[in-house]
Amino acid sequence: MMAFIVRVVVNALALAAAAWLLPGITVGAEATTSAAGSDSAGVALAYLFIGLIFGLVNAIVKPIIGFLSLPITCLTLGLFTIVINAGMLALTAWITQYTPVSFTIDAFFWDAVLGAIIVAVVSALLSWLVPDKRRD
Repeated sequence: MMAFIVRVVVNALALAAAAWLLPGITVGAEATTSAAGSDSAGVALAYLFIGLIFGLVNAIVKPIIGFLSLPITCLTLGLFTIVINAGMLALTAWITQYTPVSFTIDAFFWDAVLGAIIVAVVSALLSWLVPDKRRD
């Protein structure tokens, strides 16, 4: 259970880095309280919620899409994986349309593809820094 929570936090931080670096990726949450200081807590919870959705999309949909696109991935020497990751990011943005938390991507090519690269790099770095109990 702890590994799942750490994975959600890593996803949330990676998505926050992509949203911070790219102006075309935005995250917002509906204001439910008017207390002072709740805005930053709401944004943090929004990133955690989106990190959870992104993790579920990567766990459920990405293996199926990866298997079905294996020939084109081999043909492009693995570069098509970036497009798959961008698609998973866009799918996450589409799913969050139906939740109180909004995660929007303006353009697929520039924002989603560059966002997927940023998320992959930040996730890899954070996963490298956070020790995994299963490897021991």
